[in-house]
Amino acid sequence: MKFIIKLFPEIMIKGGKEKKRMMLMLSDNLIRLLKRIDESIEIKRFHDKIEVYCDDKFYRPVRKRLQNTPGIQQFLEVVAYETGEDLQLIADKVAEHNLPAIKGKTFVVRAKRSGTHNITSFDIEKFVGGHLWEHGESAGVSLKNPEVKVELELHNKTLNVVSERVKGLGGFPMGSQGEVLSLMSGGFDSTVASYLTMKRGVKTHFVFFNLGGAAHEIGVKQVALYLWANFGASHRFKFISVPFEEVVAEIFNASHESYMGVMLKRLMLKASEKIADEMEIDALVTGESVAQVSSQTLRNLAIIDECTQKLVIRPLAVMDKPDIMAIADQIGTREYAENMPEYCGVISKNPVTNASFDRMHREESRFNMDVLDAAVASAKTINVDQIIADVNESQAVDVVTELKNETVIDIRRPEEVASNPLNLESRTTLTIPFFELNQKFKTLPAGNYVLYCDKGVMSQLHAQYLIDAGYENIKVYRPVNV
Repeated sequence: MKFIIKLFPEIMIKGGKEKKRMMLMLSDNLIRLLKRIDESIEIKRFHDKIEVYCDDKFYRPVRKRLQNTPGIQQFLEVVAYETGEDLQLIADKVAEHNLPAIKGKTFVVRAKRSGTHNITSFDIEKFVGGHLWEHGESAGVSLKNPEVKVELELHNKTLNVVSERVKGLGGFPMGSQGEVLSLMSGGFDSTVASYLTMKRGVKTHFVFFNLGGAAHEIGVKQVALYLWANFGASHRFKFISVPFEEVVAEIFNASHESYMGVMLKRLMLKASEKIADEMEIDALVTGESVAQVSSQTLRNLAIIDECTQKLVIRPLAVMDKPDIMAIADQIGTREYAENMPEYCGVISKNPVTNASFDRMHREESRFNMDVLDAAVASAKTINVDQIIADVNESQAVDVVTELKNETVIDIRRPEEVASNPLNLESRTTLTIPFFELNQKFKTLPAGNYVLYCDKGVMSQLHAQYLIDAGYENIKVYRPVNV
């Protein structure tokens, strides 16, 4: 299988030196990503495109990876033939792929050439179009509004018959636009904001302020891992967890209830600034959008930002909630967000919507900043690609590797179960997606249950949720070969 990768237009219009740098970065990123699928996959870089060659058995994982790699505007799936300039041979090969597609429909042939040829693109289009018209059962040729566009490219002596044109992420190659530290809560907004910076080619590290205990942290780690694995795995990202329970306790002691929400956000930015300084990062990312909640009015956002000299990027600032949720659907994070507990709102009571800078300074002056410094000093940093091992080693929930009398609940997404079913012979197995588990578990009959997912992260998270809810008959199933 052959793929021809077209770059994001903003890359193509750059000067020669910068364009060459972008091309090199994208090709290096693809080498890292695709070689993990199989070492035999070949990547070739040209001045205006990148070509990828793989065995047909790797078609699906390669296609998915290309769709999710920043910097790729679109790519063509093609079948290549060595035809030279033999018009009849070119027409025969194009017909093999397109005669069924044009049956009963109008069509047009579009040809592109690169290299040196004695025939023009018009010569190819005219000959191939006539061949398809003569041997097919089409409704005729339509140059302006065809139902089917037959595409081909002739590069020197190689004919590329385009079978599909696939849209990519766009943006710039990962790592080409610097680094940011994203405040990650695991909800809709922070995950979508992080995705958008990653799509733009920004290396996006995650900082998590833990207000909800071990289960919440595991859930946020799972989302961070998902985003990295799908959109940023060409580079190493960091995940920083900051224990914030004592900070919240000090807010209760030192702040008026109406200013608690704004105070919490300011302290999160202050802590993020300290961490970003250590990482030599100049910008912070948050998922806030204007006026969604009280702490996100323009005045309150200005007061929050005043506490830091870092650039604060808000990709969602003027987006509506339905649009944010639509992106979450598109990138696959909606179910994670819907099952993520929200803790930031627990200290907001009668929140101020038009805070005063002077009043904020007085409120903050009563806060013991030693508590914040201690929280930052206690922060734990791991690489995102180490999250699975980190969660599995924590053993927050009992783990079994061999089954006895337990009922297995497969909590993977339906499409994951369908593509790779869990075969346990005569064992009782239930399929309940993780985003339905909390509601459906309470309806199950008494018995011992174990949760299963591919990596053991989501199963551990939801087992912890159920245990926190008072269930004692739940463990995690992790086969020794997983």
